[in-house]
Amino acid sequence: MSIILVGGGPDTVTTPGIFDRFVHDVRHRAGGARAPRIAVVLFDRDGSSEYSLPAYLDPLQSRIPCRPMPVLLGRNAPADQASFTGVDGIIVGGGPTPEYLAGLTGSGPAIRAATADGVPYLGFSAGAMVAPGRALVGGYRVRGIAVCSEECSEGLEELDVREGLGLVPFAVDVHAAQAGTLSRAVAAVAEGLVDRAVAIDENTALVLPHAELEDLEVIGAGNCWSIRGSGRKATVAVLSAP
Repeated sequence: MSIILVGGGPDTVTTPGIFDRFVHDVRHRAGGARAPRIAVVLFDRDGSSEYSLPAYLDPLQSRIPCRPMPVLLGRNAPADQASFTGVDGIIVGGGPTPEYLAGLTGSGPAIRAATADGVPYLGFSAGAMVAPGRALVGGYRVRGIAVCSEECSEGLEELDVREGLGLVPFAVDVHAAQAGTLSRAVAAVAEGLVDRAVAIDENTALVLPHAELEDLEVIGAGNCWSIRGSGRKATVAVLSAP
């Protein structure tokens, strides 16, 4: 089992090791006797998935014969939790983080059960942000003070932390160095909204091979910024690929 959290969409990924790791784990899960079934979750806005889906499928299908199972979310159109039963891998794509969380909340128990049973999870951008038990879904102000660009707010004012999928025990922010969201993750910890957070750069993935908090790997060209809180203070450690 592995949980792989990517700091951007597949269009930012040039490091082959990120998809290689997921496919390796999918192949191990499926056992080689059949083509793996992979649930690919995307938010669809007016048919947008027709154009965005290949960015997720092409890197998979160039590495392994598989059976992609698209799971399309829409406003007021959540996923069916049965979509995550009997799969060998789960991919959750990028897009509007609040909409992904709304569409997947009802399937949270099924996704947790699948990952606990050894199904690898690959989350890109929004798919990484909704993975934690306490998910930072947007916002750009803390007590009215801006802590990152409004462009990263997801249409929300104050930092908004909600119940997430419960796959990892720390909050996640993405596009860290590229969009300046590291400061938002630091603010979330310093304000006590979450106990710990990790901000992930684009073209970079954080891997939890065994769902253990200290057993972390980094794949890619950038950094993962691990933030811990102590009272009103936050300390930041930089994690990079070997």
